[in-house]
Amino acid sequence: MNSQLLILAALLLPVVGVLFISLTKKNINLRETSTLIVSMALIYVVYSLLPDVLNGVYPELYLFNVTSGLSIHFQIEPLGMLFACVASFLWFINSIYSIGYMRTNEYKNQTRFYIYFALAISSTIGIAFSANLFTLFIFYEFLTLTTYPLVTHKETDEAKRAGRIYLGILLATSICLFLPAIIWTYHLTGTINFTPGGVFDGHQEPTVIVILLIIFVYGIGKAALMPVHRWLPSAMVAPTPVSALLHAVAVVKAGVFSVVKIIIYIFSPALLSDTIDVNILLYLAGTTILIASIIALRSDNLKRRLAYSTISQLSYVILATALLVPISIAGAVLHILVHAFGKITLFFAAGSIYTTTKKTEVSQLNGIGKSMPWTMLAFAIGSLSMIGIPPTAGFLSKWFILQGALNIQSWFAVSIIVISTLLNAAYFLPIIYIAFFRDSGIKNDQGYHESPFPIVFAVFSTACITVILFFFPEIPLQLIRLLIGADI
Repeated sequence: MNSQLLILAALLLPVVGVLFISLTKKNINLRETSTLIVSMALIYVVYSLLPDVLNGVYPELYLFNVTSGLSIHFQIEPLGMLFACVASFLWFINSIYSIGYMRTNEYKNQTRFYIYFALAISSTIGIAFSANLFTLFIFYEFLTLTTYPLVTHKETDEAKRAGRIYLGILLATSICLFLPAIIWTYHLTGTINFTPGGVFDGHQEPTVIVILLIIFVYGIGKAALMPVHRWLPSAMVAPTPVSALLHAVAVVKAGVFSVVKIIIYIFSPALLSDTIDVNILLYLAGTTILIASIIALRSDNLKRRLAYSTISQLSYVILATALLVPISIAGAVLHILVHAFGKITLFFAAGSIYTTTKKTEVSQLNGIGKSMPWTMLAFAIGSLSMIGIPPTAGFLSKWFILQGALNIQSWFAVSIIVISTLLNAAYFLPIIYIAFFRDSGIKNDQGYHESPFPIVFAVFSTACITVILFFFPEIPLQLIRLLIGADI
């Protein structure tokens, strides 16, 4: 199969999955088997494109022109390849988890859940492979619309209210900011294609470039830079597999991925560092990191704590990219990968705890590690990765970001990284301590137990990968070297 057919297959396989899921809805075993088979097929197709990209060949697929200058066009460059690999692999793992979680918790409308999950993955692959801003914008909007039914899956008043916030903020930012930024870029440059070295020729006013950059960053509301972050904690009302989708597989990753891709291929780090002072972006990201970390520290609800941790961790990516040096950009891209595996582990663990105990608050977790050792060991590994402690992959990305900040003597960025790391430790380590070292007060014959096997398998698998990536990061680093054009 040639590369064009592989790209088309990657985009359409989840849609084919929707057909099979719909046809087998009356037989839940067949329905879930269809989901697993299609997700495995997507992994095969996406990873079949990886060797070409590693060899410096960037496959592309041109579909059609919408109008002059606007086309649906795909090209797989290293950043998109990395994102697609993460999304396709985690869809499979999340599907295994969902089988255990949705069945055990007896959720209604499970067929609808699997359908919209597949459509969200198709949108994510479209974002990853987009060759221009127009294609990116179309699939970015599809992702918002296909995840809305997942956020409101429970159909309670709280879920519907969360869905309105989710849809309102993400559509308002994309239509009122992201789309105008795309139009303005086309007006200034005559192109919106993602281009190595950027599309600006350096003759634009520095003030215009700064304003346009900020409009892009806030227009991409999925990056959750404060104050357009409220949709993310509101969406935590959704089932845990949806929270995992939002935080690790697709939505927020699509946000920071888009920001990084636009800075690299539309503006270019060289242009930004030579012509303007982008400290404003650095300060916005740093402020978000600290405020979100403090809110996480003060949150007793476990999913809310994890949600604000995500907001903080996303801004690491923006801060690192805003440093505009190759090693910090490498750290930003690597952080997209390692945060995906670390944070999905944490949400899987939170869902496992809820499935068995119905506990949702940190203060309720005393001694839980003694009855759920595999779940809480995985939670500990994910937490260490978020803090940045070896041997977890989170150490690598934070190390690169810190090196970039030190290289250009950005003491503000260094301070943010150090302070936020201490805050990460302050809101994660106590959970591990109380889980393993405090008495639950429950007699042995009344104690809890591990969740069903699919849940435990998924949560421990992603935890193990978080460690494996620390020791074997070479393939992601190869893609990153191709992206930044420098060794690290």
